[in-house]
Amino acid sequence: MERGVGGLSKPEYLEKGVDYDEGVFKNTRGMSLFTSTWLPSGKELKALLFFCHGYGGECSVSMGETALRFATAGYGVFGVDVEGHGRSEGLRGFIPDAEKMVGDCVDYFKTVREKAEFKKKARFLYGESMGGATCLLIHRKEPGVWNGAILVAPMCKISEKMKPPAIVTRVLTMVAAFAPRWQIVPIKDLVDSSIKEPARRELVRSNAYNYKDRPRLGTALQMLKVSTDLEARLEEVTIPFLLLHGEADAVTDPAVSQALYEVAKSVDKTFKVYPGMWHALTTGEPEDNVAMVFRDIFEWLESRCMVGSLTSQRKQQQQ
Repeated sequence: MERGVGGLSKPEYLEKGVDYDEGVFKNTRGMSLFTSTWLPSGKELKALLFFCHGYGGECSVSMGETALRFATAGYGVFGVDVEGHGRSEGLRGFIPDAEKMVGDCVDYFKTVREKAEFKKKARFLYGESMGGATCLLIHRKEPGVWNGAILVAPMCKISEKMKPPAIVTRVLTMVAAFAPRWQIVPIKDLVDSSIKEPARRELVRSNAYNYKDRPRLGTALQMLKVSTDLEARLEEVTIPFLLLHGEADAVTDPAVSQALYEVAKSVDKTFKVYPGMWHALTTGEPEDNVAMVFRDIFEWLESRCMVGSLTSQRKQQQQ
């Protein structure tokens, strides 16, 4: 099977100096959620990164290339496919309750953080698109737990270019009350709208774990609800963050990222806008652009790892 972007086997990862493992996490509803772990082989971890993937995506393949970059640089990376996505249980592409989805991530990430070998490590959230929104909601549930977040084109507001007309949204909202699983939401092709490089589009489409059909009514309304809620409560964000957005993003709104940067109460906050870049900054741009984005990410992350680790150690000693 064609694995798509970043989809390496365990031996292939090992050749690159990374220990890759897969597992299953049972959520509170008894569902099996697929998990992925990338660790640098035989190295002391600089910090922990917890991945939150985008809508329709998953961690093992869709975010494998990104995880490889972090792991080879010395970071431990942990991802979980949310309900209905990737290799996790649930109706494909269906998110019946975003709050429960976020709760699943909180519960799984906590099991990782509490392992003896990881307790004193700095921990950072990393999310792209819907995953960026998930990071902010995790932070809302656990405001004092995280050392920082890397938010790549976060879904704090869905771009008007992607939304159906208001009257269609109202009709769909009424229909969703009795048919939330219907795949009838009329939106533009997300791959075409997100990914600039044609070759990378084909790799994403070849990933069998991605959800490629039309959004289900219930899922679309949950995402709209989440983005509307986040946009209305941007000032509640206090976590240190690196916020990245493409100026030409047609999927999530860069103007709301600007607003997040301006009104968030976070003392440590950084915002970078990339002229001419689209939505998929880490997987959909020409390689020179992708390299630029990762240089910015690593510069931000490296300067906060030691401080975060020491802070975590002090908190552990006080508890």
